[in-house]
Amino acid sequence: MVNAKIKKAKKSVCPVTYTVNIMGGKWKPHILYFLLSGAKRFNELQRLAGNPSARILTAQLRELEADKIIKREVYDQIPPKVEYSLTSKGKSLNNVLHVMAKWGIENG
Repeated sequence: MVNAKIKKAKKSVCPVTYTVNIMGGKWKPHILYFLLSGAKRFNELQRLAGNPSARILTAQLRELEADKIIKREVYDQIPPKVEYSLTSKGKSLNNVLHVMAKWGIENG
């Protein structure tokens, strides 16, 4: 099982490196942490994350979407409404994020 996961690690020798690559970036941990509580719209994520620029937040959201960690749902209405939420793959990071948060509280 571990060997299969290592092969999926996109040329990474270490599964930890793969995880860090997926979650890495200044704003990705913020995005993932706040999406744990449910779907959020762009401006809400931007505010919760500490106001990264729209360009940077968009890039980070697109990377997470490309990695199938989050999904972007566009509602057909006026004004346009877009929500971001975790996929099942993204939800599987729940324990990792909580351990990271606990460590940050204890050592920060």
